[in-house]
Amino acid sequence: MSIFPMDVQTYDNFMKAKMDGCDLKTLKLKHKQITILVHFISYQTNKEKLERELLTFLTSSRKRWTSEELKNTAPIADSALVTDIDEIISKLLRGGVSVYIEGSPSVVLFGMEKRESRALEKAETESLVLGPQLAFTESLRTNLNVVRWRIHTNDLHIEKFKVGKRIPTEVRLIYMKSLANEENVDTCRQRIKDLEIDTVEDTTVLGQMLEDSSLSIFPQILVTELPSRFCHSLEKGRIGILVDKSPTSLIAPMSLFSFFESTEDTYMRWNMGSFIRMLRFVAMFVSVLLTPLYVAALSFHYEVIPASLLVSLGQSRATVPFPPVFEALLLELLIELLREAGARLPTKVGQTMGIVGGIVLGQAAVQAGFTSNILIIIVALSALASFTAPSYLMGTAIRIIRFPMIILAGMWGFLGTVFGLCFLIIHLLKVTSLGRPYLAPLYPFEWKDLNKSLFRLPPSRNINRPYTNMPKDTYKANFDKAKAKKDVRRT
Repeated sequence: MSIFPMDVQTYDNFMKAKMDGCDLKTLKLKHKQITILVHFISYQTNKEKLERELLTFLTSSRKRWTSEELKNTAPIADSALVTDIDEIISKLLRGGVSVYIEGSPSVVLFGMEKRESRALEKAETESLVLGPQLAFTESLRTNLNVVRWRIHTNDLHIEKFKVGKRIPTEVRLIYMKSLANEENVDTCRQRIKDLEIDTVEDTTVLGQMLEDSSLSIFPQILVTELPSRFCHSLEKGRIGILVDKSPTSLIAPMSLFSFFESTEDTYMRWNMGSFIRMLRFVAMFVSVLLTPLYVAALSFHYEVIPASLLVSLGQSRATVPFPPVFEALLLELLIELLREAGARLPTKVGQTMGIVGGIVLGQAAVQAGFTSNILIIIVALSALASFTAPSYLMGTAIRIIRFPMIILAGMWGFLGTVFGLCFLIIHLLKVTSLGRPYLAPLYPFEWKDLNKSLFRLPPSRNINRPYTNMPKDTYKANFDKAKAKKDVRRT
């Protein structure tokens, strides 16, 4: 909607009416018998830049200003001539400054946003021992700067989107043009463009909207706060997404095994990294199956328990009035309550609550006859194993899966546990990430990718990118020449 040219006072009244309640500030300047109207929102605009670069320039010049001359000669790079009122209001709300010269057919908009953001800090949810410690912040500009700093090549392609009808939020789609599969990029681009929502609160919310199956408990898009992991994934041919005002990023497509990988595995020697990665997979099975197997054995299958251990179990459960399934569910809920309370309280208080609360409540529960010592050990091991997953969302999914598995074990014993496990595998076979199989490289089987997901091989044997990402270029490195043996006396 354009209303120019118009009287200065009429324009001022019109803008104040349109932006009522937005704290709009107005400056009226007289220069060469012409009235110049400057509009801005004080707490959104960089006042020092406004006074130093614009107001001083306007009043000190001997020119009789026109909109086009001001736009072309002002010492501010971010400037534009605009006639649409909605665009002017949108720019002002984001911290811009509008200058209307009496009788002009347009308004000059200058970008002078004042952005408040915290400095780059150490990662909290994905802490590492080895490797870069830097984490993303809530500033999209800062995050883009960090990504460009790590991948300084023109092959890095960044696409800009505005998502949200009522509160538009800037979203960036990032990928390596020579590596990322075009089908994956098109799928992700189409899903972002087709979103019809009021606003995007965070990358985690956007990730849920872009996932193939919103009903699945398993995350299909990785959420990470580490720029190193984000850039490492781009170099493998994956796609990254950054959202303004969010300190995390998204990576897709992902497989189930990718959620148990850590960039720290790459920084370690290959045999150490392989051991720790396989330890995480073992921990996942322990977390899902250990408590259900205990419940099934005590409820239906005493014969599988060694005689010496059966005596200890009987003595431990002699005063417990509840069946094993109820006892296990009670303890699992107690562990989850302690975890949630510890996460919500301040750091020092939360740590104290987790340690002291667990010891006190556990000991009190045993003495009161609500549970047995052995089950406390098993539940604690299961909870500990779930925390080894580098992805917080995947660790939470594993902990939740344990509850239906315990119920099935309490109803039908080992048969119920096997039924639950089969149902889980069938579900995972159906899940996809951007249309790619979630259980790759096991299904469909790709033996060349096993050393990139389940374990690691020496760098000299890891010369290709993961085939499951469908990259344009799978070839990554050649160590033959570097490893060629030479006689030092003849070099």
